[in-house]
Amino acid sequence: MTGLATSLNQILLGVLPYAAVFTFLLGTIYRYRAQTFTYSSLSSQFLENRQHFWAVVPFHYGIIVVLIGHLVAFLVPREILWWNSRPLRLYILEASALAFGILALIGLVAILARRSTDSKVKEVTSPADWLLYGLLLLQVAAGVYVAVVHPWGSSWFAAAAAPYLWSLLKLQPDVSTVAALPLSVRIHIVNAWLLIGFVPFTRLVHVLVAPNPYLWRRPQVVRWYRRPGAPAAGSARRSRP
Repeated sequence: MTGLATSLNQILLGVLPYAAVFTFLLGTIYRYRAQTFTYSSLSSQFLENRQHFWAVVPFHYGIIVVLIGHLVAFLVPREILWWNSRPLRLYILEASALAFGILALIGLVAILARRSTDSKVKEVTSPADWLLYGLLLLQVAAGVYVAVVHPWGSSWFAAAAAPYLWSLLKLQPDVSTVAALPLSVRIHIVNAWLLIGFVPFTRLVHVLVAPNPYLWRRPQVVRWYRRPGAPAAGSARRSRP
C-alpha cells in the first residue's frame, strides 16, 4: 500500500504538473491563433447585472489577493517565515488570508447561484463552464478548509510547498515535502494543476488578456445621438472606457 501511495504521489505531484503546464501552453497558443475572438470571458453581464456585480466583484478581489499571497510565499519563503516569527504578525497574515479566501468563496457561490437560477444566463452556460466552476469551487473550498483545519498555512507553505514548486521549476521534482502533508492539502495542490491544464478550454483564459492598457490609454471620443425629432442632433464628449 505504501508503494502504491508513493507511485500515486509521484504521478499526481511530480508528473501531472508538467502535463498541466504543457497543455496550458500548447492549448492557449493554439486557441489564440485559431480562435482569437473566443479569447475572452464571454461575459453575461448584459443578460443580468445586479447579481453579476455582487458575485463577480467579491470573487475577483478575494481570489486575486489569495493568489498574490501564494506567489509571494513562493518567491520569498524565508521572508515569510521571518514575518511569521512574531505571533501577532502571523495572526494578522493568517486572518487576512482567511478573510479573502472566504470572500472569494462567497463570490463563487453567488456566481453559481446566478448561473443556476437565471434562465437566460443558464442557457449560455456550457458544460465546460460547469466543469470549470466545479473545479474552482473545489479549489477555493479546499483552500478555506485547509486554512481552518490546518492553520498557519503561510508558514508550512513557505517551508514545504515552496521548495516543492522550486524543484519543479528546476526540472528536478521532489515531492517528498508535500507528500507528507494532509490529504486535503494534496487535493488542493492536485486540483490546482488540473485547473491550470483546463484553462485554455474555458472562459478563464481571459486572465491572459486582461485589458490593462485601458488604464493608461488616451481618452477616446464617444458620440451620443438623440432620437429623431430631438432638439439637438447629437453631442460629443471625451471619456474613458
